[in-house]
Amino acid sequence: MENKAEKLGYDFFHRDALEVAPELAGKILCVRQSDGKIRRVRITETEAYRGECDTGCHASKGRTPRTELLYGESGIIYVYLCYGMHWLMNVITGEIDDPQGVLFRAGGIPLEKGAKKPADGPGKLTKYLGVTKDFNGRPLYDNPDIWVEDDGERFEIKTAPRVGIDYASEEYRLIPWRFICKKK
Repeated sequence: MENKAEKLGYDFFHRDALEVAPELAGKILCVRQSDGKIRRVRITETEAYRGECDTGCHASKGRTPRTELLYGESGIIYVYLCYGMHWLMNVITGEIDDPQGVLFRAGGIPLEKGAKKPADGPGKLTKYLGVTKDFNGRPLYDNPDIWVEDDGERFEIKTAPRVGIDYASEEYRLIPWRFICKKK
């Protein structure tokens, strides 16, 4: 598939999570496989996580070895293991020492010829793309193995509460920080 999309750079991610998350929805997440082929998936859902006050954010308990990346440079990938079996991928956003990130929550039908199933969950998305802990700490910009593209296609975005954060306070469980591409 010949592609004329533009790769997103550092400046795209160096903004507040609430700006980045809705704009990432509709973009294309790309990962080069070990055989050199590139898998591309349209991002259909994202979730914003924003600071130590956000009880849904891993940084809500403060700075730890696990959360150190959240306090660092924008555009860096933060991958963690969920339920001991699913790798989930985020990208760090915002300013240094202000822990923010955006979870890649779901993807539509992969853009490769013959693909039929959507990556309709964060674990399915990373599994399809081959994202593991090995991507943790790597940049999502200026990277030959993983990046996000903007092909110019635009979608209407709806908001909803984030999911899978039953441990968070009611305020942060119900806050509409999930961003979903509406179907055409």
